[in-house]
Amino acid sequence: MALFDLLGRHWAMGVLWTLSEAGPCTFRKLQEECETISPAALNTRLKELQAAGFVHRVAEGYASTDLGKHLYDHLCPLGDFSKEWAKHLHAQE
Repeated sequence: MALFDLLGRHWAMGVLWTLSEAGPCTFRKLQEECETISPAALNTRLKELQAAGFVHRVAEGYASTDLGKHLYDHLCPLGDFSKEWAKHLHAQE
């Protein structure tokens, strides 16, 4: 359940998702990609994701580790489901 605790934190999945799709990013680029994330929140999430082994520092800034990419692969179906669910919700309006 520790994984659910980590991923349930504000912006944790968003940061991992962005790094997995965009590739290595500087702190500033990652903040731009995540749009509304504050520098303090981004810094905290990066530290937590690094401690968990999902993100690491690289010459270009931050990147997903192999473990982070593996987790992303497992999260992709959830992303697909969320798109279907959003369509369902809009159809009910």
